[in-house]
Amino acid sequence: MLTALGAGWTAGRRPAKTKPGQALAEASVERLRPSVVRTALGLGALVGGAVLTGVSAGSSGNDAAGAALGVVMLFMLAVALLGPPVARLCAGLFGLPLRGAGPAASLAAANSRANARRLAAAITPIALAMAFSSTLVFTPTSESHVADQQLRAGITADHVVTDPAGLPVDAAERAARAPGVAAAVGLLHTRVLVPVGSGEFASLQAAAAQGVTGSGAQLAKVQDLDVREGSLDGLGEGRIAVDKTLAASADVGVGDRLALHLPDGTEARPEVVAVYGRGLGLAAVTMDRASLAGHVTSGFDGTLLVRGGSGESLTALGDVTDASGHATERGLDAEVGAWANHTMAAVLGGFAAVAAVNTLVMTVLDRRRELGTLRLVGSTRRQVLRMLRWEGLLVAAVGVVLGSAIAAATLIPMMRGLTGEAPYVPPLVYGAFAAGAVGLALLAVTLPARAALRRWS
Repeated sequence: MLTALGAGWTAGRRPAKTKPGQALAEASVERLRPSVVRTALGLGALVGGAVLTGVSAGSSGNDAAGAALGVVMLFMLAVALLGPPVARLCAGLFGLPLRGAGPAASLAAANSRANARRLAAAITPIALAMAFSSTLVFTPTSESHVADQQLRAGITADHVVTDPAGLPVDAAERAARAPGVAAAVGLLHTRVLVPVGSGEFASLQAAAAQGVTGSGAQLAKVQDLDVREGSLDGLGEGRIAVDKTLAASADVGVGDRLALHLPDGTEARPEVVAVYGRGLGLAAVTMDRASLAGHVTSGFDGTLLVRGGSGESLTALGDVTDASGHATERGLDAEVGAWANHTMAAVLGGFAAVAAVNTLVMTVLDRRRELGTLRLVGSTRRQVLRMLRWEGLLVAAVGVVLGSAIAAATLIPMMRGLTGEAPYVPPLVYGAFAAGAVGLALLAVTLPARAALRRWS
């Protein structure tokens, strides 16, 4: 309600003060100079987005993700507020190749430069849909991609035994007695809460944890955590190893004590004996099983890693696979878990697509007099439609480029902070987004144009 009333008041305030003769003159020519207030707010949003991009690039963990959310919102606001000048600039740049593509394309480029406000109204929803959908979809794909790489590189065991209901209590001992087995380590999977930040920005961050049956030396035979500092040899009661991203968020290192909450809420302050690099794919916290067993709902190990021996001798313990098969199963689970982000992206993208289509349809219908004039001066129906298609392509291309730039400015620093890697963008998914924008723009321009040109056939 407030948005609608505010928009109506803002749009009607200036026309209500304009004299009738002046209003008729201004209605025939687009206003070139943008509003001072709108421009100032747009520049403020642009500067704010740039500042938060730097903050996100210098942060890690949840801090980077939180700052990145502000980046995408501020840059989208900047595009909406600075729409006309941005559209005029983009029309000039993207219109250069059109000048040599024939009369229809050259006329489309000239129309786009002369009517930047009309162009901006169509570009903005496409750019917003591209930016928000890309951010929502490519965030989990980037995390899953890095996690899969770390998982495949981190599991050095020959066999991985799992059971959804939990492995037998003595699974590690039974596996160790099998012929040819060099090491057998059970893993109890759970989550712990770690305080991060300070002062009013302090919060509890959930972190995946694995309780190890056996020593750190045995774990090193079946799992490569990519230790950066310290050693797993000191792993034991009151001594843990943590991932580098979590260590940075909690501001701890080797020799420090990390305050954390065990699954049942019990507070503990174990000493950090190692910092490693593959926490996203394996576990952010590694500790001995005895320290976790009395604080979880189910004390059964979820995974058994075995070095040496044959898989046939382990089938009585659970489902046996290799490291690659285990990583594939985990990847499928991650894809199922990302459905919420995909659904939200589809909903928001759908709303933005409807806005873009409505805007394009209305602009074409408002140009019926212009299209009729083109027909009267000798343009054929096919030439007019070709001009409108070029305009639709120009709108879609500018919207896709702007939206992709916003998504990149958001994802690159955020993923650097969360995973230490660049974002992973599946080419087919991105191509589908871009093709959808282009298809919608062409459809929204062609159909009303055909209807408007019937009376001039």
